[in-house]
Amino acid sequence: MPVTASSPSRPPAPRVLLIRRRYLGDIVLLGSVLRNLRLHWPHAHLVVLTEAAYAGILALNPDVDAALTFPRGAAGWPGFLGSLRRARFTHVLDFDNTDKTALVSRLSGADVRVTFDRELIKFRHASFYTHRATVTNAFYDSHHITETYLALLTSIDVPVASREVRLLPRPEDVAFAQKLAPAGDRRILVHPGSRSPYRVWPPAHFAAVCDRLQNELGAQVALVAGPAELPLVGEIHSRAKRAPAIIDQALTVAQLAALLAQFELFLCHDSGPMHIAAAVGTPVVALFGSQNATIWRPPGSPHTVLQTSLPCACLGADAPGPCVKGDSYRSYCVRKISEAEVFAAVASRMG
Repeated sequence: MPVTASSPSRPPAPRVLLIRRRYLGDIVLLGSVLRNLRLHWPHAHLVVLTEAAYAGILALNPDVDAALTFPRGAAGWPGFLGSLRRARFTHVLDFDNTDKTALVSRLSGADVRVTFDRELIKFRHASFYTHRATVTNAFYDSHHITETYLALLTSIDVPVASREVRLLPRPEDVAFAQKLAPAGDRRILVHPGSRSPYRVWPPAHFAAVCDRLQNELGAQVALVAGPAELPLVGEIHSRAKRAPAIIDQALTVAQLAALLAQFELFLCHDSGPMHIAAAVGTPVVALFGSQNATIWRPPGSPHTVLQTSLPCACLGADAPGPCVKGDSYRSYCVRKISEAEVFAAVASRMG
């Protein structure tokens, strides 16, 4: 039997764990990192660890192989840590650097563990990591958040070849969403809610714009809301002279993504659904208050961000309560955006 030279053994494909606890938009925007990891290591096993409430969106990212969720209570941690070790991760990218995520990074046993060293923010447990990505405050404030995310890749010599953030709705969710979306080819979906009540544009303004979109553009306008936002949607509906449709059915994040893909435009605040819409390819008109739009605007194009000039002139007696300067979650700046500005931005996008 002839002796043949053995081929060099192929190095094992990297097993990469990305840690980002929350929120919905932040998890969606990890897509740029995942895309570059997949391009660099086509056969890598890519896993994202997040809180259970946000894990559903990961099934729509074609670069994600699996999702892990943090244990809900102390009793779940021994089993979680055991499975973490058995996963034999080679790399951990920690986007949070909290006490908890630093410990998970260290206990993973990965040879490469990287996190951010952010200026003005305490760097936790430096000895738990093998690499750090230094990010100055000036850089963070002047770049989109995806550029900060991608700094973790640069620190471990993974090239940045793409800035794409994409989600692909599943066929079963698309079939479900098509039954909810109105008929027509000039469909506009409006999500008037926000995680912060300070960031909500007034219902009367939404109602007036919905009327103009339907009367002047012939658009088919629908309102979408979660359970906590139904009173807000009800007020818009009652104030409108030509009441828009309401989609008030409870939706999973996967179903919401599919629904967003059915519309020609999405009108919303700075929010998780805003980033989902952009990732499925739906143009966005987003209303921002005092939050940094450079960091948090929807990536890619074509999207429009409307924001009052900052620093915002106080609304004074017209504000429903006191603003907290420097806290974008407790600022009413979004109310400085006029109905005319919003209508013009949507009309421009609709052509």
